This record gives sequence, C-alpha cells and structure tokens, in this order.
Amino acid sequence: MGNLYWVYLVLTFCFGLVLNTLSQENSDSDVYIVTLKQAPLSLSYQGFNNGSTSVRLNKLYKPRNDSRSHQRSSSYISRVHDSLLKKALKGEKYMKLYSYHYLINGFSVLITPQQADMLSRRQEVANVVLDFPVRTATTYTPQFLGLLKGVWPRDGGYETAGEGIVIGFIDTGIDPTHSSFADDVSDHKYPIPDHFSGICEVTRDFPSGSCNRKLVGARHFAASAITRGVFNSSQDYASPLDGDGHGTHTASVSAGNHGIPVMVAGNYFGNASGMAPRSHIAVYKALYKSFGGFAADVVAAIDQAAQDGVDIISLSITPNRRPPGIATFFNPIDMALLSAVKSGIFVVQAAGNTGPSPKSMSSFSPWIFTVGAASHDRVYSNSIVLGNNETIPGVGLAPGTCSNEMYTLISAVHALSNETTLANDMYAGECQDPSNFDREFIQGNLLICSYSIRFVLGLSTVKQALQTAKNLSAAGVVFCMDPFVIGFQLNPTPLNMPGIIIPSTNDSKILLQYYNSSLERDGFTKKIVRFGAVASISGGLEANYSVSAPKVMYYSARGPDPEDGFLDNADIMKPNLVAPGNSIWAAWSTLGMESVEFQGESFAMMSGTSMAAPHIAGLAALIKQKFPHFSPAAIASALSTTASLYDKNGSPIMAQRAYTNPDLNQSPATPFDMGNGFVNASSALDPGLIFESTYEDYMSFLCGINGSIPIVFNHTGQNCQLYNSTVTAADLNLPSITIARLNRSQTVGRSLTNIAGNESYRVDWTAPFGVSMNVTPAHFFIAMGEKQVLNITFNAMTNDSTASFGRIGLVGNGGHNLNIPLSVIVKLY
Repeated sequence: MGNLYWVYLVLTFCFGLVLNTLSQENSDSDVYIVTLKQAPLSLSYQGFNNGSTSVRLNKLYKPRNDSRSHQRSSSYISRVHDSLLKKALKGEKYMKLYSYHYLINGFSVLITPQQADMLSRRQEVANVVLDFPVRTATTYTPQFLGLLKGVWPRDGGYETAGEGIVIGFIDTGIDPTHSSFADDVSDHKYPIPDHFSGICEVTRDFPSGSCNRKLVGARHFAASAITRGVFNSSQDYASPLDGDGHGTHTASVSAGNHGIPVMVAGNYFGNASGMAPRSHIAVYKALYKSFGGFAADVVAAIDQAAQDGVDIISLSITPNRRPPGIATFFNPIDMALLSAVKSGIFVVQAAGNTGPSPKSMSSFSPWIFTVGAASHDRVYSNSIVLGNNETIPGVGLAPGTCSNEMYTLISAVHALSNETTLANDMYAGECQDPSNFDREFIQGNLLICSYSIRFVLGLSTVKQALQTAKNLSAAGVVFCMDPFVIGFQLNPTPLNMPGIIIPSTNDSKILLQYYNSSLERDGFTKKIVRFGAVASISGGLEANYSVSAPKVMYYSARGPDPEDGFLDNADIMKPNLVAPGNSIWAAWSTLGMESVEFQGESFAMMSGTSMAAPHIAGLAALIKQKFPHFSPAAIASALSTTASLYDKNGSPIMAQRAYTNPDLNQSPATPFDMGNGFVNASSALDPGLIFESTYEDYMSFLCGINGSIPIVFNHTGQNCQLYNSTVTAADLNLPSITIARLNRSQTVGRSLTNIAGNESYRVDWTAPFGVSMNVTPAHFFIAMGEKQVLNITFNAMTNDSTASFGRIGLVGNGGHNLNIPLSVIVKLY
C-alpha cells in the first residue's frame, strides 16, 4: 500500500505541475466540456447510434453492467478523444482532464477560447461548453416519517430496509471510519450487491480496508479544480475522505446504520438511523471545503456512478448560477442526469437554499426529483430565568445550571484584567482570550459574552468562548446577540457546559437592561461595587415535540420553475415535494470543517435542502427494494401522489415567507412552496396508481422547445425528427400540472397505471382561482395492470398574471388516495 501511495502522490504532483504550467503559459485558458456526436456507451448498448435509429426500451428494464466490456470500450473511446484533440489542435498545448464515455461521449479539457473555437468547428464535435462552478445546498426523522411502525416492519424491519440497493452520493466524500458506515454492526451480514462494479480508491488518507460491504465504492474527482489552482490538498484531500462533513452527513441521512448512539459535546441525543439503513453506499467526491466544485468534475462523477451500476443518485448540490441559453434544462449536469434516468437510475437533487423568493429554484428538469426543506416537530428549547422572574428563550444544546440555584451574572467587559482595556482589544467582550480577564470576577458566576457578526463570519467561535469560560471557572456562559446582527438564524449549538445563546436582539436587550439596572456603583468613582443581577439556565438537552410540523422553511427554494435566463416560467412544477431538512442530526466527519461548532464531533445537526434530498434518496431505496422493476418516473410518482397536505395537527402545511422572524411571517403553503406536499413514507410504498414517463417523453419535450433542435442534437447526438416535437411540458405525464400561460382554453391528459388490485376511483377537483375546469371521466374502474387516461380541460375566466392553485384528488374504494397539484400562472380570457 505504501509504494502505491507514493506512486499516486508523484502522479498527482506531476499532474498538478503540468496543469499549473499550462495555466501560466496560457493565462486565458479555461476548462471546457466537449460533447461528441457519436453515442455514449449506455446508448450504444441499447441500440442508439448517431440518432439514426431509436429503439424503444422496456421502461421497466434497467441495463446492468458488464464491467469488462465497459473497460475495453471506455479505453477505446478515450483513445478516440486523444486522437481528436491531436488532430484538431495540431501540436498546440492542452490538457485533457476526463474522458466521459458512459452517459455522454465527450471529454473535459484545459484549452484557450481560440482552441475551443477550433474544436467546435470539427465535424465530430456536437457541443463545447465552458465549465461552471457548483455548491453544496438524523435521530428522529425515521420516527416522524413513520418508518419504525409503518414501513420497516412490513419487510423484515430495519435489519433488511433497503438491502441490495446502492445509493450513489455526489458530495464532499465520506468518513469511512464512522460507525454509521460499518458492515459489522449486526449479526445479519450485508450481502454483496452483484450489479455494482465500482471500486474503492486507496490513498494514505483513504487506506485499504476503508470500503466494506456497506460502503461499496469510493472515488474522487478534482481535475477541473486542480487546473484552477484552487485545490488545497491540506484540507480538501486528494481522496474520497471527507474534509468538510457535508458528504458524511448526507450519506448517513439516507443509509446510515440503525441504532448508532449520538454523542456530542459529551451529551447523548438518542440513536441515529438512515432512512434505508441496510442500503449500500457509493461515494463520488466532487465537492470540496475550500471552493465548492465544478461541473466538469460533477459530470465525471455522474458518468462513473452510472457505469458502476448505482440504483439512485443523490445530489445535495446546485449550480452557482442559472444556466444560460434557450432553456435551463440544457446544461451538462442535467443532460448527464437525463442519460442516467435513461439507464434506470432515480435522481434526487436538493432544490437549493435560495428561498423564500419566487423563482429561486436551482433544480430545473422534469426528470430530476427536486426536494425542498421542511421542519419536523422535534425542537431543543433552552431558556434563562432572571432574578426579576423574567424568562428569556434561547438556543444551545447545553446542560442547565443546578436546579433551584441562582448565579451572579457578570459581563465580560466588566471583568477585564488590569492589563486589558476595550481600547486595546475592542473584541474582548466576545470572550475569545482568557488572558483578558480577571479570574476572581468570573469564577462561579455566569459570564455574559457578546455574539457579534464575527461569530457569523467564523472569526470568533462559541467553542473558544466556552474554553475561556472553563479556564476561568465560570458556572456557565450567556451569549447576547449584538444589535448589529440582524435577522441571523441560529441553529442549536452544542455547549459542553451550562450555557445559552439568545438569538433575539430584543431579548438580549431585555437581559442587558436587567443586568445594568442591577449594578451598584460607587457614587464618586462610578466603579462597580456589586453585581446584583442573578439568573439560572434551564438547559437545552431535552427535546420536546409540541410544535406544529411540518412547515416549509424560509430558505427552501421556491417555484415557479424558471425555464430560461429571462425567467420565463416553465410548465413544470418545482419542487416535487418537501422532506425533513431542518435541524437534522446525522453522522459527521471528525475532520469536518463546514460547521466550526461541530469540529471534532462524530455527529452534527445541520439544516438545508441538502439534508432533505437524502431523506428522499433513502425512501426511494425502500420503494426500489419493494418494486425492483419500477422506473425512475414510477418511483417519483409513488412519492409525489401520496404526499401529505396537512401537518401533524390536521391543519394545512404552512410556509415561512421571510428570512427575518420567519415564524411571524408565514401563510399556507402553495405547490410552488412544497410541490405535491410533505413526503408520506408509508403511503409511498402503496401508491395504487402511478404516472409513467419515459426517456422518449423527455426527449419529445426537449425537441418541442422553440429553437432547440440543434441543441438537443449537440447534447444527445439524436435527431428530433425521431420524436414528437409537439409535446409541451404540460403534456408530460407528471403527477402535477402547471400551465404557465393559459390562453383561453387548454386540455391536457394524464395516463395512470394500476399496480395494485382492481379498484374503483372517484375524481374530485378544486379549480385554480380565475379558472374553470373539468376532468373526464369523473369515475372509473381500473383492473390490476391496466391504464386509465384522464382528460383535464382548463378555461380562463379572467385576465390575470397572478399564480393560482388547485388540486385533483383520486379517491379509491380500496383505500388509495392520490393528490395531483395544479397551478396556472398567466390567464388570458
């Protein structure tokens, strides 16, 4: 292993040296993604060649891998790419980074704009696109989603939940030493997934034995990042090792082992489990702590994951900007994912953390299952009780002070040592340096520290303030929010001693007013002679479940789905649904740097649509396990049509509308907030009816976009003459309907397939405001395996450009209920 590592190290060094030399010699060089007209391997094996023929595949069939034939073919394709570059660039300097061969036939290469132009004029070349940056967007959620009682017990409990299904994570890597990814935590031995052919990279950071029957594959992709000189090997690691924490967290949310104790800051917070705890994990590291990632590396990761044979791809990442061009769908990542869906892989992507503004969606295409973030009903509440009997709420995963005992409050700025003044250390009040303070003032008391913008920026840390308090023998710490920190949302933070963070500036003022009013000063010198304010901290280690949930979080990106750079609306509903994404406990890399407060911990509580997407990836694994022949569209349909519209109290799900005071700015969620609703894991495993869509349907939709014919050919190598280009997005057989522009009247159809027993259905509907509608038939009987077409007609009743919403409900006499959300934006009467 040692010799192999040094060979790897030398090759990496030489590769980086060559790339840096090229970059310096050609300062205008950049990375380009080049697609060729010849079909990739995944399509060649399925009967496609240059768009000349089109073989309609069985939509329930997923081709499996013959790794040896793939290796031979990919080696040949790589040589073809090399030959093309030599011919096209005729001795000029360049550096090929990747050969893509499975989902797309192409490569990424470091070249100048002039060389890119030369390549684009070659007959073999279909498309040349400039690389672009991307970014990253559980102990209780299995119980909240009903897995413990309603889902896992049906098929053997958590000991078999998701077994045999491989989930591929394109993220920041993984910590292979974490017990959430061990394969020996149960007497029930993990099987070897015979359809998976991936490998495990071996480096000094990721030694032999890091993979096992649970973690079945691990690779990293960083060539594009290295060319730009942004790769920092000391913290980014040229291996699958997670130096950030994000990838370890998302992988464990989906498929972490069941019953792993969560210990943080010396406190126990229950046992963790992924949604599909027996699923297998394959890691494709393409994002990094210091810079995020780049599309060329992400496409390489997607291409490899598909070739390896993963069943599901989970992406908790989004582009940094909206893709340019005639439609957002035509970008290298989405087109690679279209080919993945063609190969039978279910693709999940985070909606993005750019909400709550309309059209803030960062996941665009109908073949991608887009997930927004919602809350669940577990919260950790902390509070401080003042000597005047006022109770102030706060956050902090911390123990409380001794019960029935009040402690003296002392502000850090009033406990400075003789050698320290605010003039020579204006940030002393943030409690970062114990040498600034007089121990005698602080010992046994509650130390008040200022939580300023420097904490938000990472220049000061809670951990260091706690260490200061411990060094000075304080009884606890109280963080008051600086009045200049406006609207900052603070997640529960682990504290290893009694403490509380008061996130409200108004509440912080109340505490400081009480503190200042209780000070006794010398009448002549004005020096403080007595600190009269006292308080006790209740502690925030115990969870309570009394809050209403779920609700759509303020940061979760919203629809409508932007179709292009002009922000025209697409006839596609996004997000598809919402899932738990707020305050999620999950595994953490001990080297993780994303959250300074969890550095060195093995678990972390994180929030974002990045946490919501892997919930769905795990639930999709359970569906795939139960229905092995389900297509990606069938899995998406099962999740969507069974989603809930109501919170745990039976009230409509609410959506937060503002970053500042989000709980005071909320209203009922619309489909542009939550898609079909909040995921219902139990019902998704018994959907009754499903909506099927195929690769050919998506191609017809793309070909129907005005001006898209050459672009479709450039991205796919297929001719739009083979497809029905009259199909619009509204005609796609999705479990939702969006009409961006209703000009008087429009009729759309939806086809349903019965995967359950014979059943009769009643069709109910509520029309969007300003629209009349009719659905036929209003009643139907459907036998097992049969299909039923619904025709839905919309008529504009007014001239209006404000989006309005409705629903179609299918109520079966066998207990199946389906929900189809409707949205109509512009109405022309």
